[in-house]
Amino acid sequence: MDTLAGLLDGPRARGAFLLRSILEPPWSLRIQDRAPLTLIAVVRGSAWVLPDGGAPALLAPGDVAVVRGPGHYTVADDPGTPWQVVIHPGQRCTSPSGTPLDGLSDLGVRTWGTGHAGTTTLLTGTYQVVGEVSDRVLTELPELAVVRHESLDAPLIDLLAAEIGKKAPGQETVLDRLLDLLLIAALRAWFAGSPDRTPAWYSAQCDEVVGQALQLIHDTPAEQWTVAGLAARCGLSRAGFARRFTDVVGEPPMTYLTSWRLALAADLLRESDATIGSVARQVGYGSAFALSNAFKRRFGSSPQEYRRQDQPESLLAGGPQGAVRQLAGVQAQ
Repeated sequence: MDTLAGLLDGPRARGAFLLRSILEPPWSLRIQDRAPLTLIAVVRGSAWVLPDGGAPALLAPGDVAVVRGPGHYTVADDPGTPWQVVIHPGQRCTSPSGTPLDGLSDLGVRTWGTGHAGTTTLLTGTYQVVGEVSDRVLTELPELAVVRHESLDAPLIDLLAAEIGKKAPGQETVLDRLLDLLLIAALRAWFAGSPDRTPAWYSAQCDEVVGQALQLIHDTPAEQWTVAGLAARCGLSRAGFARRFTDVVGEPPMTYLTSWRLALAADLLRESDATIGSVARQVGYGSAFALSNAFKRRFGSSPQEYRRQDQPESLLAGGPQGAVRQLAGVQAQ
C-alpha cells in the first residue's frame, strides 16, 4: 500500500451529502456548515469560491475545489453578488436574514436550483466525518485547493454527474465510492502540482528505502516493529535507517509508527463495534490497557470515552432527497 493510499484507507464516505445545483446568475451561496471536507466540481458554467480571509478562485468546467473545514466560505457566480442562501450545519438552509428561501426549488433526485435551464451546474460532495488517518492528509492542505481539469486523469466528474440524479438500489454506495475516487484523484493531482507544499511523508514514498518502510508499516501495523527490524527489512544498519527515515519523513520511525497505529485505532473505534482488546491487537498493541494508555496520551481521552463522543450532526431527515427538499424550502413528505 503506497503512502497516499494508506493515509486515505480509513473511513470512507458513508451516506455523504451529494447535491447537484443548477443555477442562473445572479446567485450566491454562503457555506457555514463547518463540514471537515467538501468537494465542489463544475460541470458547466463557472463559479467563484471565496474562503473567508483567503484568496478567491474561479472554477471552470471540469475544475474541482477541495475545501477544508471548518471555516466559512462563499460560492457564487461573481464575488460581488450578495448572499442569497446560508447553509448551516446539517445542511439546514435559510436566507441571510433567517427567513424562508425564495426562488429555489427541488428539481429532482439530489438536485435543486433556480430551474433546469440554469447556465451553471455544480456538483457538491460533503464528508461529514474525517477520520484520524485522513487528517494527516488534510492538515497539509490549504483551506482551498483548486485542481484544474487538465490535471485530472479520469472522467470522474462526468461519471458523478451521470450517477447523481439516479434513484436505484445501492445508489448511495455508488455515489460514495465515486466521491472517494474524485477526492483521491484531486489530492494526487494537487500534491503533484504543488511540489513546494508537498509534505515530507508524501515525497518519502519515492525514496527506495523509506518508501519500503512506510509500506511495511501501513500494510502490517500489528507487526511488532522495531527500528532494527525495519532497518533489516530495508537493508540498512539500524543507525543509518533511523537517520535516513527521520531526514526524509521529518519524524523518527517509531514516532511515525505510533501515530499511524493510534490513527487506525481511532478509526476502528468510530467505525466498528470491536472490543478495545480486539482493536489493540489489530493495530499492534499487546493489550487493551496498553492501547488505552497510549490513546489517552494522544487524544486526551480513553478509547471508551472517544467512542462515546457524539457523532457529527446527521443529515436532514429523509436522506439526501429530504435534504434537497429542505435546501429548496420544500416541506419533505
